[in-house]
Amino acid sequence: MLGTARPLFVLFGSSIVQYSFYEGWGATLSHLYARKADIVLRGYAAWNSRRALEVLDVIFPKDTREHPSLVVVYFGGNDSTLPNTNGLGPHVPLEEYKQNMRKIAIHIKGLSKKTRTIFLTTPPINEAQIHDNRNSQGVPLKTNEACRIYAEACLEVGQEMNVTTIDLWSAIQKKENWRDVCFIDGIHLSIEGSKIVSKEILKVLKEAEWEPSLYWRSMPSEFKEDSPYDPISPNGNTTINLSDFAFPNNDQWD
Repeated sequence: MLGTARPLFVLFGSSIVQYSFYEGWGATLSHLYARKADIVLRGYAAWNSRRALEVLDVIFPKDTREHPSLVVVYFGGNDSTLPNTNGLGPHVPLEEYKQNMRKIAIHIKGLSKKTRTIFLTTPPINEAQIHDNRNSQGVPLKTNEACRIYAEACLEVGQEMNVTTIDLWSAIQKKENWRDVCFIDGIHLSIEGSKIVSKEILKVLKEAEWEPSLYWRSMPSEFKEDSPYDPISPNGNTTINLSDFAFPNNDQWD
């Protein structure tokens, strides 16, 4: 534990979360909230919603002293993978996926009155870019249509459970040439794809009528007070307080 306490934002999900600090949306959030909140990464590549339920109490214990102010949850891409005939693999049937997401929502919402939740739906994929995307019978393992179905299921659960849900499947496809610019490998997000995720999350945080606000510009910065040790302004008579400045592109995130 550190001597200063900040709100905790937890990113919980599969590889879209685990890899989000590789020039991604998790890194952007950590950058913008550098003096306002601690961004905690709990991402697990290849996981589905079924496996997430197995560790939910471990990652989010109810008897801990400090609960998160925000949890961003993403599962669905692996759940939507084509089922394997021997029962192995990440596929989770649609109705079970919905029930798992309900259970995740109930658990996180029950942590504390201050804990807010955001669901991210399954983003689209570029099937043509995915390496080895067919089983031994030549059937695609991942399809954009399956992603759509699981994204809509996540939106349905979010509405049912009163959890703010961001429709990444639709948001990413609004970008021109999204198939060519939004992915590293057809599945995981490139810098351009992650920019969309960042802006969608920040839009929710800015518009949400949550008390206190969790939008980065509305939250206090740690050690925000003016100091004689701050950089000197061009006039030489005052100093410049940089505590609320997000270097280098401070204005692009409004």
